[in-house]
Amino acid sequence: MRKLVVIICSILIVSLPASSQILKSRKALQKENEELLKKVAQLEEEVAAYKADAIDREFIEEELSGENENKVSAGLEDYNTPANTDTLLSQWYMHRQSRIPGREQYDMDSVVFTTDVPDSVLMRRLEEMNSFITLPFNETVKNFMILYSEKMPAKMSEMMGLSQYYFPIIEETLRRYDLPLELKYVAIIESAFNPRAESRVGAKGMWQFMYRTAISYGLRIDSYADERMDPIASIDAAARYFKDAYRIFGDWSLAISSYNCGSGNVNKAIKRAGGRRDFWSIYTYLPRETRGYVPAMVGAMYAFRYANEYGLKPAPMSLPTYVDTFHIHKNLHFGQISEVLGIPLADVRDLNPQYYQDVVPGAHSEEVIRLPFNYSSAFLDMQDSIYRYKTDVFFATKVEDGRETVNGRPVQTARPSASAKSQWVYYKVKSGDNLGKIARKYHTSVRQLKSWNNLKSDRIAIGQRLKVGKR
Repeated sequence: MRKLVVIICSILIVSLPASSQILKSRKALQKENEELLKKVAQLEEEVAAYKADAIDREFIEEELSGENENKVSAGLEDYNTPANTDTLLSQWYMHRQSRIPGREQYDMDSVVFTTDVPDSVLMRRLEEMNSFITLPFNETVKNFMILYSEKMPAKMSEMMGLSQYYFPIIEETLRRYDLPLELKYVAIIESAFNPRAESRVGAKGMWQFMYRTAISYGLRIDSYADERMDPIASIDAAARYFKDAYRIFGDWSLAISSYNCGSGNVNKAIKRAGGRRDFWSIYTYLPRETRGYVPAMVGAMYAFRYANEYGLKPAPMSLPTYVDTFHIHKNLHFGQISEVLGIPLADVRDLNPQYYQDVVPGAHSEEVIRLPFNYSSAFLDMQDSIYRYKTDVFFATKVEDGRETVNGRPVQTARPSASAKSQWVYYKVKSGDNLGKIARKYHTSVRQLKSWNNLKSDRIAIGQRLKVGKR
C-alpha cells in the first residue's frame, strides 16, 4: 500500500508543469504527501472493514443454514404437544381442535378459493396495510387472504385470543432490535402461538427452532429446560436470526423465507433464478412449504387487520395479563408453588413452558420463573416456606457426593471450591470468530459466554481473551 502512495506521488509530480514543480516548496510537497497518506490509511481501514464484514456474512450464513433447511413449521403442518397435556394451553390446542370447524388442511398449491369480496377491494386493502413486505396481489396471495379471513374462523378466533397475551411480549423484543413489528405474524405461521408445538422433524416452540440453530443463538437445552419453549427467550433468539438474515439478503421476504427453509435453500433458489433477488423471481425454486410461507404471513396479517369486516372476534383466554418475574437460586418444584400459594398448577406450567420437568433447577444456576402478578407479594413473603414445603415428596434425599435427584435426575447442589472457580479455560478470539462459533466449539451457549465475560452485546474483537469454561 505504501508503494502505491509513492507511485501516486510520482505520477502527480511528473504530470505537473515544470514551472509548477519549481514554484512548489518542499514544505508544500510534504503537506501534500501527508494528505495522500491519510487518504490511503482511510482506504486501508475501509478495506479492512469490508473484509471483516465479508467474514461476518460468511459465518452468519453458516449459522442461518444447516438444520433449518429441513425444518417444517408446526403452524403449517400437523404438530403435537408431548408434555403437560393437562395445562390450559394444551387443552386449547389439543382437546378443542377436534371440534373446530374449518381446520381441514388445504393443498394451497392447487386449491382456488372464491370470495364475495371483489378483487379491487382486496387489492385496495392490501395496499392500505402499508406492510414492510412488498407483495403484489395475485392468485397465491389472494388464496391465503381468503384462507385466513374466511375459511377457518374458529382457528382465527383462537389465535386472536392468544395474540392479546403474546403480541406485547413479541413487539417489545422486536422494538429492542429495531425490527419491523409485522414479524410478529411469523409466530402464527410457525406454531399458531403454541409454545409447546413440535413439528415432525423436531423443531420446537412458538418459533420452531431446530436443535443446533437454537444452540447457536444461545438458547439453553438440557435435562430440565428447553428455552425453545420459553416465549421470551425464543423471541429474542428469533429476532437476532431475523436481523442476521436481513443483513445477508437485504430483503424481508427472502429473510423470512430463510427462517423457514434456511439461507442455503434461499441462496440456491437465487442462483437458479439467475441471480435475481426478489421473492416472486425465486418462488418456483423454493421448497414447496416455503413457497406458501410468506403469502401465508400476508394472509394472516390481512385477517387480523380486517377482522371486523369478517366478523372475527378474539376468543377469551385464561392467561393473566400481568406477570411478574422472579430469580430463583434453589431447586423449586411447580407443585410447591401451586400448593402453598394456591395457584393452579396448569397456570404455573403455562407461564413457564420451558421447564418441562416441572422443576426450576435453581441450585445449579440462577433461573427465572414467571407467576401471575396478583401472587407476587405472597410469593415474596412466603419464599422460605415454599422452598421447604414437602421437599421429601417433590425432591429425593441428597446423596453423599453433594448431588440430589429431582424427578429421578441428578442436580448438582454443592458449590464449587475457590480453587475450582479460578480454573478458567480461556480462548483468544481470531479473525472470523463469533460467539455462536466459539460456543459450539466449547459446548456451551452464547448466553453463558456473555455472562462469564460480562459482555453487553454479541460483539467481540480479534485478540480478545474470553472465558469459555472451567477445567
